[in-house]
Amino acid sequence: MTQRVFLLSPASCTGKRAQQLLRADAAFELALRLRDGGVPLGEVFSFLSALYFRGKLTYATRFAAPPAACPGVFVITPNRGLVVPETSVGLDDLRGFARGSIDLDDRRYTAPLARATAALRETLSRDVEVVLLGSIATPKYVELLLRAFAGALRFPSEFVGRGDMSRGGILLRAARAGVELDYRPLDGAVRHGPRPAKLPREART
Repeated sequence: MTQRVFLLSPASCTGKRAQQLLRADAAFELALRLRDGGVPLGEVFSFLSALYFRGKLTYATRFAAPPAACPGVFVITPNRGLVVPETSVGLDDLRGFARGSIDLDDRRYTAPLARATAALRETLSRDVEVVLLGSIATPKYVELLLRAFAGALRFPSEFVGRGDMSRGGILLRAARAGVELDYRPLDGAVRHGPRPAKLPREART
């Protein structure tokens, strides 16, 4: 069985849902728990991105096959490099993410991520695949990750030409069906293509 680790791009921490969580008078359950600093990062980001990030996390959790003593899923963050989704975060953490930017010119993003990916690379043998579940059409993730993982870096071929919502739907369906997607090496891959047909509606059960 191929050993495989997943890297998930983050949810946006500046959108409407993030603003709801950051409101001082927010009284819904997740906001109250976040105020106490006890919410797993994966749960927070799944709230912020109810389809795309939730799809990425559900899929990666279902199919991760890491080597011993290594987590199978990591989340890319704007200012803390790679963080496992079980990590507890609070309001200050979310505010910090919101102040950061996923930009190759921002060292608050690039420096921690470069350190974290280099450290992860040192723990993995060369035959372990590292799969990016995130944007493949721009260099904001790909350029940094290729420096660390080179030929080990993969992506789902079904991502080419699709937007975030479509990717999220594909990932959730694959996880529910227990059918893993096809992966291609990112180095030298064609990452742009025509938009595929919309996903067919799922039959109601």
